[in-house]
Amino acid sequence: MCYNYVGGCTMNTLYDELIKILMSESKYVSNDNSLLKNKVYEDAMNMEENLIKLLFGNELTQEKFFKKINNFFVFDKIEFGWVINNKEFLPDCYTRFKNKIGLSSLTGKYIINNDDVVIDFPYKDCVLVGGQTKDEEKRNELFYNKILASSEIDSLFAPKVFTNAKRYTKDGIETNISFQSNDNLIVKGNNLLVLSSLLKRYESKVNLIYIDPPFNTGSDSFNYNDRFNRSTWLTFMKNRLELAKKLLTSDGNIFIHIDVNQSHYLKVLCDEIFGKDNFVEEIIWAYGSPSGGRAATPKPVNIHDYILHYAKNYQLRKQNRVYTPYSKKYIDEWFKYEDENGRKYQKRSRGKNENGESIWVRQYLDESKGVPLSTVWTDIKQVYADPRAYADGQEEFTEIEKDFRGGQKPEALLKRIIEMATDERDLVLDFHLGTGTTCAVAHKMNRQYIGVEQMDYIENFVVNRLEKVIKGDKNGISKDVNWNDGGSFVYCELKKLNDNYIEKILSATGKDLGNIYDEISKSVFVNFNTSLQILNKNKEEFNNLDLESQRKILIDILDMNMLYQNYSDMEDNKYNTLAEDAIFNKSFYEEI
Repeated sequence: MCYNYVGGCTMNTLYDELIKILMSESKYVSNDNSLLKNKVYEDAMNMEENLIKLLFGNELTQEKFFKKINNFFVFDKIEFGWVINNKEFLPDCYTRFKNKIGLSSLTGKYIINNDDVVIDFPYKDCVLVGGQTKDEEKRNELFYNKILASSEIDSLFAPKVFTNAKRYTKDGIETNISFQSNDNLIVKGNNLLVLSSLLKRYESKVNLIYIDPPFNTGSDSFNYNDRFNRSTWLTFMKNRLELAKKLLTSDGNIFIHIDVNQSHYLKVLCDEIFGKDNFVEEIIWAYGSPSGGRAATPKPVNIHDYILHYAKNYQLRKQNRVYTPYSKKYIDEWFKYEDENGRKYQKRSRGKNENGESIWVRQYLDESKGVPLSTVWTDIKQVYADPRAYADGQEEFTEIEKDFRGGQKPEALLKRIIEMATDERDLVLDFHLGTGTTCAVAHKMNRQYIGVEQMDYIENFVVNRLEKVIKGDKNGISKDVNWNDGGSFVYCELKKLNDNYIEKILSATGKDLGNIYDEISKSVFVNFNTSLQILNKNKEEFNNLDLESQRKILIDILDMNMLYQNYSDMEDNKYNTLAEDAIFNKSFYEEI
């Protein structure tokens, strides 16, 4: 097993076995009895026959570095090369970890110009669990290496148990429910694990994904404690986008909202994941003006974000024609005529007749669709937490959104994106849901939706907001789409196991940690390397350690495969699964 927190990981069986195999071949051993890694790497890249035989002859290295294709075994020299070389960059942790972020070819070498361009970064071959639930919380996040911890990743990505399921309707809240195919869904929990759980039911069924992830600016909610902050963020995004792609329909689209800090890195990463031929457009959302406090800086004032638009398949993508309203200036200049009924129109020339006279036709303003949508959006303004800063009719925003600390994505922005890429009853997914704007807009526009949010504010913001929507909320786009009331949504949560302990450990004081030590000592969810007998005998020594050492020890002895309950373990008596949870999960995973 190889799991690690930022800054280090455990030694592992694969590395030990690899050392033993390579040291058995004299050509790879130096005079001072150390391994000649450069020679091993060179032979691997040249597919040297004796090295391949050596690796193929061992059951463990055969499993890790050879792929079976049509009854033939193929040596994966790239993965082998990463394992051999990475100790140079991070001692005692065998992951693709380098001190540099940059463009590289598929062979792993950094390049300036090459057709096979991907973005290379530390932890690229890892999975970042990303379990933050509070804005102010900083966690030493768990990374799994894809080669060295494949079994742990398989367990991590296994479908999980949902709990506390209830259906919200106009008439009240229903409990003890089964999941229905037309249900809208709101899930509280780690979005990586929710996405992997959604695959069982929704793979290739989501028409549109919109996400507004943390921008990694240092002031947003991406508080992961890592000196390679951009690398951690890219790993975080890569893990989730790879799953998101699997959920999209063949004609599906994904829109990723980002700012200037990470947009260029994210663009190259998305080219790699979705394919550069499936890039549709980069939308510039100009959300404000340079007036007020923004003008205090001497450099040009940034007043825009980017929205990267990719398709699952560019040729098959669903893309509806959208128009923006004419400006008052345009109407005054062009629609300057009125008929006897007071309808405004403009005269448009349709050529000349046989006498050389112009042929004029009328285009009525009330029959005109507007201006075809461009990739620069200046007509939708940002919504801010301070109601005094609201502009252009946004003052009617509900109190619950006013209480949220930070900028709001206006409903008009999501309305436009949903119009561009979906039709009624299509399925919309947002797995960085925030205050719930995507789902609120999808509900009013008669789209089915799934929203995922792991932060603790989900019930205060998202659930309350959607309750108001189904009861006839008149804010945002309600007037534009003639929204009245109705519909429903299901709320549920991932069922936590050891993640509950991690949250307690990170927020506990010294005295509390002693109590948690006692709880964990009696738990069945400790990692298999831990002796409960030794644990129980060393309580006094534990109490004498400093706070951070106590936290590290407690987290280390937890079984990281049991952060959340796997669906496959639902019938196991030690998990005490409630009857109503069993019914909901079997219906969700379509097993009843």
